[in-house]
Amino acid sequence: MPKTTERSFGAAIRERRRQLDLTQEEIARQIATSTPYIGHLESGKRHPSEKVIARLSEVLGLSSRELFFLANPEARTLVNGAPEERRRSAWEDFRRDSRLRRVHNISADEMELLARVAAMGEVRAPRDFIYVLNAVRQALGR
Repeated sequence: MPKTTERSFGAAIRERRRQLDLTQEEIARQIATSTPYIGHLESGKRHPSEKVIARLSEVLGLSSRELFFLANPEARTLVNGAPEERRRSAWEDFRRDSRLRRVHNISADEMELLARVAAMGEVRAPRDFIYVLNAVRQALGR
């Protein structure tokens, strides 16, 4: 079975607690909660409040931001955007496609013009830059 690189909130706090050679009881005492609650957090049976996350981050020496995202993975998606929202722009795809630029014999001046077009708003696909370029070339009589 392939190992996932994404660890859970419970696994992160259990791993760190063990690295520090602390018991669940010691952690519970330090953050003013019960030992069974720590066990439930580590096993994923309970969800921590923001206060508990903050206290655990202090006691365990972990980033409260990372603990929060581990406890609330959907929040990371809200902050960073969904994977389809993070894809490269059409301009980046066009700019990196040297074959396309070579086939259409696009000059440095034309690339500068197309960069300005890209800065004006979202272009849906790299081929749309070719349409723009052809319209400009036709208007200039090239």
